[in-house]
Amino acid sequence: MRKNTERSKIISSEKMRSADRAAAEKYLIPSIVLMENAGRCVAEEVLKLHPKSVVIFCGGGNNGGDGFVAARHIFNNGVNVRVVLLKKAGEYSGDALLNLKIIKKLKISVADWKPGGIKICRNELVVDALLGTGTKGDIRYPYKQAVEIINSSKNKVLSVDIPSGIDADTGFKLGAAVQADITITMAAVKKGLLKNNGKKCSGKIIVADISIPEKIL
Repeated sequence: MRKNTERSKIISSEKMRSADRAAAEKYLIPSIVLMENAGRCVAEEVLKLHPKSVVIFCGGGNNGGDGFVAARHIFNNGVNVRVVLLKKAGEYSGDALLNLKIIKKLKISVADWKPGGIKICRNELVVDALLGTGTKGDIRYPYKQAVEIINSSKNKVLSVDIPSGIDADTGFKLGAAVQADITITMAAVKKGLLKNNGKKCSGKIIVADISIPEKIL
């Protein structure tokens, strides 16, 4: 479910982390429920574009976990989807690891990152689930190379929460950043989406309701 972007809160990355903690500690909403809601919202927006095939680039954190959930929902709707891991499968943990195991059970195509990169097919919709709002400092290999491959494809790109490589607070590029056509941001608009490079890289901003109580935000 999406929120009205014009009425959504604009918050910092620290405030978002606090909201996630409060949802779990005060309202007993498990983090895996928030991840499920986030991934489902991403999948819903992807399916509205009626893609024939989708490739999801998943980083090592919860952003990647959101990508795994999205892959499952896209797959269950009969769309060809493949997942590219920027981290070795054995290095994932927590909610992200569980959702990775689920998509493997479903026989969804999962490929490890290769030194030469991964080729994006023509007309394949790209989902950027590489890096989230906690990223600070210039991004490095393999993430930087993945960003460059995504941008050079000229395909339609949907970013999860924030375009990878954009500082969620300042909006500046962290060395390189994904140029998204659509950004599905979770619960509230992050400050960095509205200024500096973030404003140029975010494309259309859609705020996803992932069940964090409004009073927390």
